[in-house]
Amino acid sequence: MQNLFAVTLGGALGAVSRYGLGLWVSGKFTQGFPFHTFLINISGAFLLGFLNILFLERLTLAPFWRLGIGVGFLGAYTTFSTFGYEVIMLLEEGSYRTAGLYTLLSILVGFTGVALGIGLARSL
Repeated sequence: MQNLFAVTLGGALGAVSRYGLGLWVSGKFTQGFPFHTFLINISGAFLLGFLNILFLERLTLAPFWRLGIGVGFLGAYTTFSTFGYEVIMLLEEGSYRTAGLYTLLSILVGFTGVALGIGLARSL
Protein backbone atom coordinates (compact mmCIF):
# COMPACT_ATOMS: atom_id res chain seq x y z
CA MET A 1 0.00 0.00 0.00
CA GLN A 2 2.89 2.32 0.77
CA ASN A 3 4.35 1.82 -2.72
CA LEU A 4 0.97 2.57 -4.30
CA PHE A 5 0.82 5.81 -2.33
CA ALA A 6 4.34 6.75 -3.52
CA VAL A 7 3.41 6.20 -7.17
CA THR A 8 0.11 8.06 -6.75
CA LEU A 9 1.70 11.07 -5.07
CA GLY A 10 4.62 11.16 -7.50
CA GLY A 11 2.23 10.80 -10.44
CA ALA A 12 0.11 13.72 -9.27
CA LEU A 13 3.16 15.94 -8.89
CA GLY A 14 4.55 14.83 -12.26
CA ALA A 15 1.27 15.51 -14.04
CA VAL A 16 0.97 18.98 -12.52
CA SER A 17 4.60 19.72 -13.43
CA ARG A 18 4.04 18.56 -16.99
CA TYR A 19 0.91 20.67 -17.30
CA GLY A 20 2.53 23.79 -15.86
CA LEU A 21 5.69 23.55 -17.94
CA GLY A 22 3.63 22.77 -21.04
CA LEU A 23 1.54 25.89 -20.55
CA TRP A 24 4.59 28.04 -19.96
CA VAL A 25 6.49 26.75 -23.00
CA SER A 26 3.39 26.95 -25.22
CA GLY A 27 3.08 30.62 -24.29
CA LYS A 28 6.66 31.26 -25.41
CA PHE A 29 6.63 29.26 -28.66
CA THR A 30 3.53 29.37 -30.82
CA GLN A 31 4.87 27.90 -34.08
CA GLY A 32 3.80 24.55 -35.55
CA PHE A 33 6.60 22.55 -33.88
CA PRO A 34 5.39 21.09 -30.55
CA PHE A 35 8.19 22.56 -28.40
CA HIS A 36 6.30 21.95 -25.15
CA THR A 37 6.17 18.18 -25.63
CA PHE A 38 9.70 18.12 -27.00
CA LEU A 39 11.11 19.96 -23.97
CA ILE A 40 9.20 17.77 -21.53
CA ASN A 41 10.38 14.57 -23.26
CA ILE A 42 14.00 15.72 -23.28
CA SER A 43 14.04 16.94 -19.69
CA GLY A 44 12.23 13.76 -18.60
CA ALA A 45 14.80 11.62 -20.43
CA PHE A 46 17.63 13.51 -18.74
CA LEU A 47 16.02 13.21 -15.31
CA LEU A 48 15.32 9.50 -15.73
CA GLY A 49 18.93 8.80 -16.72
CA PHE A 50 20.35 11.02 -14.00
CA LEU A 51 18.10 9.91 -11.16
CA ASN A 52 18.22 6.19 -11.91
CA ILE A 53 22.01 6.18 -11.80
CA LEU A 54 22.09 8.50 -8.80
CA PHE A 55 19.60 6.36 -6.87
CA LEU A 56 20.99 2.98 -7.91
CA GLU A 57 24.74 3.63 -7.97
CA ARG A 58 25.43 6.63 -5.76
CA LEU A 59 22.77 6.85 -3.05
CA THR A 60 20.89 4.34 -1.00
CA LEU A 61 17.30 5.31 -1.52
CA ALA A 62 14.34 3.32 -0.25
CA PRO A 63 12.20 1.63 -2.93
CA PHE A 64 9.30 3.85 -1.80
CA TRP A 65 11.14 6.95 -3.02
CA ARG A 66 12.50 5.34 -6.19
CA LEU A 67 8.96 4.28 -7.14
CA GLY A 68 7.48 7.65 -6.28
CA ILE A 69 10.03 9.56 -8.33
CA GLY A 70 10.80 7.16 -11.18
CA VAL A 71 7.46 5.49 -11.85
CA GLY A 72 5.14 8.11 -10.37
CA PHE A 73 6.63 11.52 -11.06
CA LEU A 74 8.56 10.80 -14.25
CA GLY A 75 5.91 8.40 -15.55
CA ALA A 76 3.32 11.17 -15.39
CA TYR A 77 5.72 13.93 -16.39
CA THR A 78 7.09 12.48 -19.61
CA THR A 79 4.86 12.62 -22.61
CA PHE A 80 5.90 9.99 -25.09
CA SER A 81 2.32 9.02 -25.85
CA THR A 82 1.55 12.66 -26.60
CA PHE A 83 4.62 12.75 -28.82
CA GLY A 84 3.31 9.79 -30.83
CA TYR A 85 -0.09 11.39 -31.22
CA GLU A 86 1.40 14.71 -32.33
CA VAL A 87 3.57 13.01 -34.96
CA ILE A 88 0.53 11.24 -36.40
CA MET A 89 -1.46 14.50 -36.43
CA LEU A 90 1.40 16.29 -38.21
CA LEU A 91 1.51 13.49 -40.80
CA GLU A 92 -2.25 13.64 -41.32
CA GLU A 93 -1.98 17.41 -41.84
CA GLY A 94 0.66 16.82 -44.50
CA SER A 95 3.44 18.36 -42.39
CA TYR A 96 5.90 15.59 -43.28
CA ARG A 97 9.04 17.65 -42.82
CA THR A 98 7.98 18.85 -39.36
CA ALA A 99 6.90 15.32 -38.34
CA GLY A 100 10.25 13.90 -39.48
CA LEU A 101 12.28 16.62 -37.81
CA TYR A 102 10.31 16.30 -34.58
CA THR A 103 10.74 12.52 -34.53
CA LEU A 104 14.45 12.64 -35.33
CA LEU A 105 15.24 15.40 -32.84
CA SER A 106 13.16 13.78 -30.09
CA ILE A 107 15.02 10.50 -30.46
CA LEU A 108 18.53 11.92 -30.85
CA VAL A 109 18.26 14.65 -28.23
CA GLY A 110 16.29 12.34 -25.92
CA PHE A 111 19.04 9.70 -25.98
CA THR A 112 21.60 12.46 -25.50
CA GLY A 113 19.63 13.67 -22.46
CA VAL A 114 19.69 10.18 -20.94
CA ALA A 115 23.43 9.84 -21.61
CA LEU A 116 24.16 13.28 -20.12
CA GLY A 117 22.06 12.51 -17.06
CA ILE A 118 23.89 9.22 -16.54
CA GLY A 119 27.26 10.91 -17.05
CA LEU A 120 26.46 13.70 -14.61
CA ALA A 121 25.21 11.30 -11.94
CA ARG A 122 28.30 9.11 -12.30
CA SER A 123 30.62 12.08 -12.07
CA LEU A 124 29.27 13.13 -8.66
